[in-house]
Amino acid sequence: MARRAITGFSNPTVKALRALRDKKHRKREGRFLAEGLRLLTDARESGRLPQTLVMAEGRDPHPLLAAIEADVQAGGGDVIETTPDILSKITGKDNAQAVLGVFDEWNTSLEALDREAAQIWLVAQALRDPGNLGTMLRTGDAVGAGGLILIDDCADPFSAEAVRASMGAVFTQAIAQATWAEFLLWLRTGKGQLVAASLREAVPYRGAPYAAPCFILVGNESRGLPADYEAVCDLRVTMPMKGRADSLNAAVAAAVLAYEVLASFEA
Repeated sequence: MARRAITGFSNPTVKALRALRDKKHRKREGRFLAEGLRLLTDARESGRLPQTLVMAEGRDPHPLLAAIEADVQAGGGDVIETTPDILSKITGKDNAQAVLGVFDEWNTSLEALDREAAQIWLVAQALRDPGNLGTMLRTGDAVGAGGLILIDDCADPFSAEAVRASMGAVFTQAIAQATWAEFLLWLRTGKGQLVAASLREAVPYRGAPYAAPCFILVGNESRGLPADYEAVCDLRVTMPMKGRADSLNAAVAAAVLAYEVLASFEA
């Protein structure tokens, strides 16, 4: 299938792609945007190809982009060439990348997870900042985690902000979404240690008795974890705070704990 050119801002395809920045429309369509050659390359290497590939006119040629385009065309996808201004309109950014892809969202149910696939899993409860969500995905990729489980009302993992902050990890990490009750039921039907940073009957995070698969739980950025959620954790750990701050950013706390757990498993 040959490329098709779009030159008008009022083109229906442009309007449809631009609408994917809106969460309600994104959920209704079951599709999301990913911008930039690095993200699209990570997606391809993870076995995911965009339905639609949009490229800017006058871009510099690149072998990785040529490979993505060939795969999209071979799979019957749509390849569009348009102006940088129209790409900016779609993404809502003045300095839009020269390429973006439109991907199908995938199954984010707990049943789609294989808990035995990794020793470490990250779990976030009521995480509201898409930047933190993307950072947790990136951390999970870095430590070899299986994925990120989003509990209760979290930010959308397929928003442009979360996808961008993940630096491609949205494609390498499994993602699940569930209520607390659903997660707890699923967790207790198999192996899994639930660990949270806490001040309640907690032990120092260094040298704590971590066990695989380890599910590292962090809470909302401003409220932290509800007390009843902490109460059912198998292990509660505390991290020293030497300054005036009484807590870490949620994504930072997850990263500190994840690396400590990783170190304990590799010791």
